[in-house]
Amino acid sequence: MSNDTIGTVELGTNGPRVGVQGLGCMGMSFAYGPTDADEARATLERALELGVTLYDTADMYGMGENEKFLAPFLAAHRDEVVLATKFAISLDPDDPTKRIIRNEPAYIRQAVEGSLRRLGVDEIDLYYMHRRDPEVPLAESVGAMAELVAEGKVKHLGLSEVTGSELRAAHAVHPIAAVQSEWSLFSRDIEDGVVPTAAELGVGLVPYSPLGRGFLTGGFVNADKELGTDDFRRTQPRFTGDNAAANAALLEPVRTLAEAHGATPGQIALAWVQQRADAHGLSVVPIPGTRKRTRIEENTAATRIRLTEEELALLEPIAGRVSGDRYADMSFTSAGRE
Repeated sequence: MSNDTIGTVELGTNGPRVGVQGLGCMGMSFAYGPTDADEARATLERALELGVTLYDTADMYGMGENEKFLAPFLAAHRDEVVLATKFAISLDPDDPTKRIIRNEPAYIRQAVEGSLRRLGVDEIDLYYMHRRDPEVPLAESVGAMAELVAEGKVKHLGLSEVTGSELRAAHAVHPIAAVQSEWSLFSRDIEDGVVPTAAELGVGLVPYSPLGRGFLTGGFVNADKELGTDDFRRTQPRFTGDNAAANAALLEPVRTLAEAHGATPGQIALAWVQQRADAHGLSVVPIPGTRKRTRIEENTAATRIRLTEEELALLEPIAGRVSGDRYADMSFTSAGRE
């Protein structure tokens, strides 16, 4: 293992061994504007060279296009990669902004077959319920997912954007390997319920948007003014208008620590997330997304930064001062269900 290669960790007591940082692949096909496909493919390869083994996608990213994009890479590296994908969000092809959450068993079976076909694999390593529909009994949904494990179509089960009580109920039906939720210096609400429950049950945490969708890196300050019209961050309240200006001001201690460590603000934000494992006693594998090799190198280097207790204390107040919700429609998340 070279000095640049990241370490590994068991993703919960029931999950696979993976690199301590994964890769979110959504932006390679969806949500963040045009992609240089050749550079994105090179990024997949570079990530693997650096020890990144958990690759995260979903059937709704580009309406299946992201899974198709990953298929050639998976064919070349199937034994080296831990593949995670998700079901539950159905998009209206005539109105991509319209999202329907589906958890019924028949839909789950339909969804897994579609993902297997697009990905070109026989088995999915980690299969997540992307969002929870409270109208469908959780035991029915997780029971259907458990059948996929028994049939050899899925190895491990995961949940995304659930509450602590929902995690506990699901885990009673079938062991849950990982929970994926937003967790960053700007988003810490899961620490009240999901995180302690996951630690108790031996479930791993996979933070998505650990860089606040790029905002924590200083890559942009106001989405309305700096990002393209096809970039969905323009719809998120935290990144526009007065909220964006107020939130940008919160990054001063991040920049201060970055300078002290000879690092970037994004690396400090990622180091903070990585150290949540020690703070809460569970495995934490963030999945920052990128389409560029240079960013993969920057992100994985953050795993070698260790923040002191004094430095962590400087970052502690940030989340409580953030202006604006994570999404324009928070009913699409676990908020309010705990």
